[in-house]
This record gives sequence, structure tokens and C-alpha cells, in this order.
Amino acid sequence: MKTALIILFFLLSIFSIYFIILGIHSKSKTAPGLINGHLSKCPDTPNCVCSEIKDHVGHYIAPITLAQNTLPTLEPLLRLKDIVKNMGGNIQVENKDYLAATFTSTIFRFVDDLEIRIDRNKSLIHLRSASRVGRSDLGINKKRIELLKQHYKK
Repeated sequence: MKTALIILFFLLSIFSIYFIILGIHSKSKTAPGLINGHLSKCPDTPNCVCSEIKDHVGHYIAPITLAQNTLPTLEPLLRLKDIVKNMGGNIQVENKDYLAATFTSTIFRFVDDLEIRIDRNKSLIHLRSASRVGRSDLGINKKRIELLKQHYKK
């Protein structure tokens, strides 16, 4: 019994150290940014969602449709910036039609990237949320985008 507890403690320690190292590693990376004016395609890992590529099975999430009367102004991006901040995001990059923010998990301090691109020609707001490291995110990135959409539509 004593040996089993020691082994269990050892395994939990290794598990914790591994995730702490991953959390530290995630801070050293950056958001992919725009590629040819579009958000990056998600990697093959399930910890990313993006509205730019419809046929990317398992990663596609619908964009937000802009009302026609909001297109001439920067108002959509300003609203999104406020929503992201209220959700706990830290704005990293902001320009006319693009916003990049990071979200950091509480326990192991994993960093996730949220990117927003306004496509004024098609009246769409494209979204991408992805973990920087690891494979699984327990659906957090998809939930983050859905919550952002709910707040935006209010």
C-alpha cells in the first residue's frame, strides 16, 4: 500500500511538472497572424476552431454576419475588443480590421490565441481560437468563440 502511494505521488508529480513546462512553453509562442489577409488554418489537433475554411472538418465554426449599416465604421471591432477584455483576454495586436488577443488558463497557465478579422467585402467577422501547445483543450476554444458570439449579438 505504501509503495502504491509513493508511485502514485511520483506519477502525479511528473504529470504536474509536464503541464507546468507546457504552460511555460506556450508563453514563448505568438499568434500566427494573418496569412495573405486571412486567418491561419487550424492544425490537425482538435484544440482549434476557425471560421475561414468551411471544409476543414472538425475545426469550422460559423463567422458572425455584420449588419450592413455597421460596415463604414470601426464599431464592430471596438465592440469585440471590449467583449474580449471583459472575457479576460489580453489584447496583443489591433489594427483597422484585425484583433489578436491571448487568454491564459488558471491552473497551468496555458496560453490560447484568439484572432478576429473583419471581412468588410463579405460583411463577415471571422474568428479563430487555438491553443498554442498540446492536443486537447476540452472544447474551451469553441466555447470561447460561442460565448463571444453571444455577447456580440446582444
